[in-house]
Amino acid sequence: MTTQQLIYRQQRNEITEHHIYTQLSHLSQDPDNKVLLAEIAQQELQHYDFWRSITHREAQPDIWKIRMHLLLARVFGLSFSLRLLEIGEVSAQNFYKSIEKQYPQVNEIREDELDHEQKIIGILNDTRLVYAGSIVLGLNDALVEFTGTLAGLTFAFNNNTIVGATGLIMGFAASLSMAASGYLASKEEDAKEDVNPITAAIYTGMSYILTVVFLVFPYIVQDNPSIALLSMLVITVLIIAGYTFYISIAKAISFKRRFIEMAIISLGVAAISFGIGSLIKQLFDVNI
Repeated sequence: MTTQQLIYRQQRNEITEHHIYTQLSHLSQDPDNKVLLAEIAQQELQHYDFWRSITHREAQPDIWKIRMHLLLARVFGLSFSLRLLEIGEVSAQNFYKSIEKQYPQVNEIREDELDHEQKIIGILNDTRLVYAGSIVLGLNDALVEFTGTLAGLTFAFNNNTIVGATGLIMGFAASLSMAASGYLASKEEDAKEDVNPITAAIYTGMSYILTVVFLVFPYIVQDNPSIALLSMLVITVLIIAGYTFYISIAKAISFKRRFIEMAIISLGVAAISFGIGSLIKQLFDVNI
């Protein structure tokens, strides 16, 4: 790809991001965020004008990319969508370095991307991140407790109907307990974090019960205990990967370290419970 083609591609990225930030500013309910996102959108338009002065061509925005980021913002929150945008800036930084001798003005754009935008994005307020601790509390407890519980029950009873029903009953009861724990824990949080105890309790309870439902699902839809157990463990890894990906993007933390830590804990507890369930079945001669 020639330099002119690379410049045109960057020009198209700039106009696309201008529209993304503009739409996100309209989507945001926070007045401060609206202003910040509008500032970024204006900056991207200025970058677009600079590249257009070089290519002498107009560029059309990538409509699908705009729609994707709007959908991500609605589902996962502004911070997630914006951080994902920032990841795309890595390749742009390499491009800027490759042409800075030919176009010295690029240094100013590069500094804008590295400093100004990151600073603005870093102070965005996102309700989903404020309550991330409550979600983690419910999700982690459900993963650790129920991978172990279901593994133990599988080898103790060897009956999917009993395991599934028992898991759901225990899950609903435990979710209420976790919601209460989330409520009490949030009341101890600093007032500056602006955490509503009732909302925190809802996030904790809902994340717990939804995780339990996903883990119990294989026991409900088929009869083979071994397949159900294996499916449950696969779902556990997928849930851990999905949530870790979300939180690593939204909070700019290491995916690999967080994923490995959560996976080892959850699967380790399941392995220990596997052994305990088998032992109890032998000791008490349980056959169902």
